[in-house]
Amino acid sequence: MPRASLSLIIKYSDRLLKTIEFKDWEGAVNGLQVENRGTVSRIAAAVDGSLATIRLAVAARADLLIVHHGLFWSASHPWTGKRYEMLRLLLDSNLAIYSSHLPLDAHPKLGNNARLCAALGLRKLKPFFFLKGQFIGLRSMTKLSRDVLLQRLDQAVGRHPSLIPGGPPVCRRIGVVTGGAGNELKLAASEGVDTFITGEGVHWTFALAEELGINVLYGGHYATETFGVKALAAHLADRFQVPWVFLDHPSGL
Repeated sequence: MPRASLSLIIKYSDRLLKTIEFKDWEGAVNGLQVENRGTVSRIAAAVDGSLATIRLAVAARADLLIVHHGLFWSASHPWTGKRYEMLRLLLDSNLAIYSSHLPLDAHPKLGNNARLCAALGLRKLKPFFFLKGQFIGLRSMTKLSRDVLLQRLDQAVGRHPSLIPGGPPVCRRIGVVTGGAGNELKLAASEGVDTFITGEGVHWTFALAEELGINVLYGGHYATETFGVKALAAHLADRFQVPWVFLDHPSGL
């Protein structure tokens, strides 16, 4: 069975994603979150790092799990109950966890936004959505019916998106930021888009989108963020000559 060095995979991934350059949400830990004994024979990818996906990774005989949403967002102690169960399973199963949040959103080739734009057929992409000192998303100048765009998003994410038709029926300036960027409609509108694609938003964004005069398409937080971990895992598997698998554990949100 082919094996690769965990440390080499991590060093390469951090360089590729420019991990050290990114400011992220407070509490997010980008990079290696849990170490293993030092080698990788199979990579698993999942959107979320959780007890459920760890169990799936162990069942898939993976020794490296790549996730978009990592284990640590706030104080994670004490390690009791389900947290102890998670720790015990990780150590007993020799499973390493690598997390990449905003760095993976923003990567120009492997990132969630880049891969979703490719799936939607959007071209001539430019940086978009300046947040925490860097551009996170992408925008495209085009001419596309709102209904056609909705159909394309449906096909890309495998679920029916929610639409707030607050903007024009023909989309000419489309911005894409996967995940939970619905609360930032003002930021998206301030950067000149007439249509904003993201994962999810709360109820009050409906009225705000109408006031701002923009279309908003919610494709699902989980569904819009499967793209990056798949692309990164496939890239690493090819480079380091080990197999990989995607672990689908949808939240429906």
